[in-house]
Amino acid sequence: MARQRTTITQRTVTAFDTGVGQVAAAKDDSWVTTGRAARELGLRRTEFDLGVRLGRIRAEAGRASGERRVARAEIERLRAGPGFPEALRRSVHAVGTAEGADLLGVAKTRFTRLARLGLLVPVAFHLNRYRAVVWLYLADELRLFGDDEKHAALLTGRMPEGLRGLLDSGIDLRPRNWRSRHLGFLLREAEGPWARAGAVASFLDPLHVAQVVRDPYDRSRLHTFRRRPPGGANPESPGARIAADLMTARDDDEIAWLRADLARLVDEARTHHPAPRPSTSCRPTSAPEPLVSRRPVLGPPPARPAASVGPATPAAADRARRRGLLTRWRHRSARTATRP
Repeated sequence: MARQRTTITQRTVTAFDTGVGQVAAAKDDSWVTTGRAARELGLRRTEFDLGVRLGRIRAEAGRASGERRVARAEIERLRAGPGFPEALRRSVHAVGTAEGADLLGVAKTRFTRLARLGLLVPVAFHLNRYRAVVWLYLADELRLFGDDEKHAALLTGRMPEGLRGLLDSGIDLRPRNWRSRHLGFLLREAEGPWARAGAVASFLDPLHVAQVVRDPYDRSRLHTFRRRPPGGANPESPGARIAADLMTARDDDEIAWLRADLARLVDEARTHHPAPRPSTSCRPTSAPEPLVSRRPVLGPPPARPAASVGPATPAAADRARRRGLLTRWRHRSARTATRP
């Protein structure tokens, strides 16, 4: 009876066999990038970023540094909300001076005066092609301001005398109010005490930061968490310089408040996680030795032994006498050979 031969083929077990790959794919699918989330929510990227900063959209830090991501459950929550997508788009709609004046039913000049007085707080800004600052305001906030009966006197008729005096003095609280609001955005996004301290330091001149945080290692750690002005332009470009100027506190009381807040936050951060610094074993315990050339130092040549005044032994004296006789004989033979 013929014997059957059984062939066993070995095969590598893959993730599809164990189901691990499906679990990992499902886990990765539970998060989406901010760009994809904006498209699925029907928002422009600027509107999406504003929604995140306003807290309308919850985003979390991604795996890479500076990356943000949105949970799939968050997108489904927003899509299931009443009036989607118009209601969500309306909550993050920002307008400029002309459209804002139309919403309030006032002239653009009056709208600008109300904003300079700090009664209308900008939520963002951008630079036009002439590098002029264009302030943006939330349309919902403007509607609430216009619907409040207490503001009716500010929208029609003559401006109160006290407010006119402030306007004549050149007051403009738009940059300061934007800084205050933007600081709130950055603090909500900050993760950890050093990140919160860096957010506050972003609104101070480096000289003020150095005066508050005197330890160089703390300043180095703090610098890594400083936030750049919005816009994403080249730091050396004129537009970036304008944005940096708008982001830097100018008023004395504002600077004093930021300095006090920075000192408190740095103390908390130092207690929670001290800034890295060189270990004690690596620090020199004494003054460093002076640098020495690697070329060998040549000393003075050895002294030659002094010549003997006379022969020390009779044998040596005899050898010297013979060498003298031989030398004289050679000289005499040479003279004889040269004579004609």
